Amino acid sequence: MTLPACPKIDCHIHVVDPVRFPYGADTPYRPTGQEIAPAAQLIRVFDAFDVRHALVVATNTGYGSDSRILLDTLRQGGGRFRGVAVVENDVELEELERLKVAGVIGVAFNVPFHGAEYYLKAAPLLEKLTRLGLFLQIQVEIDQLIPLLPLIEKSPVRLVFDHCGRPSIAQGLQGKAFQTLLAIGRERDAHVKLSGHYKFSQQPHPYEDARPFIAALVEAFTLDRCVWGSDYPFLRAPERLDYGPLLAVLTELFPDPGDQHRLLWRTPARLLGFDGGTDRTR
Repeated sequence: MTLPACPKIDCHIHVVDPVRFPYGADTPYRPTGQEIAPAAQLIRVFDAFDVRHALVVATNTGYGSDSRILLDTLRQGGGRFRGVAVVENDVELEELERLKVAGVIGVAFNVPFHGAEYYLKAAPLLEKLTRLGLFLQIQVEIDQLIPLLPLIEKSPVRLVFDHCGRPSIAQGLQGKAFQTLLAIGRERDAHVKLSGHYKFSQQPHPYEDARPFIAALVEAFTLDRCVWGSDYPFLRAPERLDYGPLLAVLTELFPDPGDQHRLLWRTPARLLGFDGGTDRTR
């Protein structure tokens, strides 16, 4: 197993700590066991794999729009992390400004969790994000991108798509939603995370049936708008996952060290605002 040698930025991780931050009473799922990942443990994992920075994504699971654990993690990182928040659709501009000052650079739409209809009237939120220079991070699966198109096509908000768009393996590369995502990559200044393979693959690690989709995304978005995320600590994963084997998949997908550097450092540093970061190797 060979790991990428370059310094890394992980663009999709979660912090889960029910001891310091108890779950909301109405949460439909309560992570347990190896899904528990306090910030201190996360930092130890990152130090072991030369991950210099990360994007901490708030999770609907357990916390919803309660941003306390996200903001605490950003404080513990001391500038090492940026954040993506979960907010209510009618969140006030002042609250978004407060989150931005704390290190939040985007807001998440979790369509598999809420359904597309939940977001269809969120145009005022997109206007606020655009005004503040925050991006909209969208997680969809199978065909859920299609009903969101009227909303995002009318907005200039910056877009970041989670987990390869979670396409349908059965529909293949010609699936309508996946072709729509590819078109967005060609036509708009959007980014996509080459992450979460286990969320849509029908095969175990190393997820070989996901590779044609990844290749198509790289062609449409280019490596200047593709980033990688581990999705640590792998909430609701169907099998045991570990950080190292997920990184090792990248050396198979991108054997060229220059491509690894673009995916794992140069592009995410620009997206997350770490252009003056700690990479001293290049």
